[in-house]
Amino acid sequence: MALSLIAMFFAGIFLANGVPHFVKGVTGQRHMTPFARSSSAMTNVLWAAPNFVVGSVLLWLGLEQDAPGVAQAAVAGVAALLISVRLAVMWSDPDARLPWHKD
Repeated sequence: MALSLIAMFFAGIFLANGVPHFVKGVTGQRHMTPFARSSSAMTNVLWAAPNFVVGSVLLWLGLEQDAPGVAQAAVAGVAALLISVRLAVMWSDPDARLPWHKD
């Protein structure tokens, strides 16, 4: 059960992180990625894809276990909320950057 909940936690993080990259990308806007502070729309769409794939695989693995569905959904939801709040705070800063961004 613990592995299922851990998988669901990280599924929530990856799936929630993919959403802003996908939305910014398909609307033609630049947005921060691990590659640059201001990545192109195409880079954002391409960065959203592995987030969705990893999140979906973790979701599938988490659902394969014997944990109660409510606990799984709660853990994934809490993880998605936590990463979303963290990203909202980070992206609200006009000087936001990841530690390895040099620009």
